[in-house]
Amino acid sequence: MSLKKAVLLIIMILLIDQISKIYIKTHFTLQESIRVFDWFKIYFVENSGMAWGTKISDFVSFISDRTAKVLLTLFRIVAIFGIGYWLYDSTKKKSSKLLIIAIALIFAGALGNIIDSVFYGILFSDSHGEIATFLSKGGGYDTLLHGSVVDMLYFPIWKGYLPEWLPFVGGDYFTFFEPVFNVADVAISTGFLLLIVFNKRAFSK
Repeated sequence: MSLKKAVLLIIMILLIDQISKIYIKTHFTLQESIRVFDWFKIYFVENSGMAWGTKISDFVSFISDRTAKVLLTLFRIVAIFGIGYWLYDSTKKKSSKLLIIAIALIFAGALGNIIDSVFYGILFSDSHGEIATFLSKGGGYDTLLHGSVVDMLYFPIWKGYLPEWLPFVGGDYFTFFEPVFNVADVAISTGFLLLIVFNKRAFSK
């Protein structure tokens, strides 16, 4: 697979990701939801941390949330350059098509969430109790590098109490699938899943 085709795949994913996020941001208030099916909702939440809202400051107590947010964003930016070089090198070496697709998916997803983290704080007004506006005269809801990632895909396929006989979690109320995510997250997860499941094909060379 050529670098040109990989870049086209990345652009397509980025467009879908950003268009969906901008639509949600400019049409929904925070935590507003629309039921599509019993097992699928469009549910607008914002994530200022890592996966499932985890923050660096949760593990390193002496770092403030805002400092941790900047460190996380800077780490993501550095990582995207590494992934980009991996993609370029793989196409140059004519690695397997599966590997290049997987890297392109991971790159597109990571870049999509980086755009939120870096720019959304200055591009959009706050979504708490109101619909955000793009390039508001009153300014954005935060500063550069302090934006929150927009999530909206929610699949509460099953809700209920777990059997009492289960160790540690027996009797707890449980939702499957609890995390709310976005198109970029889907791309990243799909890319990693391809590398894990088809490891031998991806790294055949």
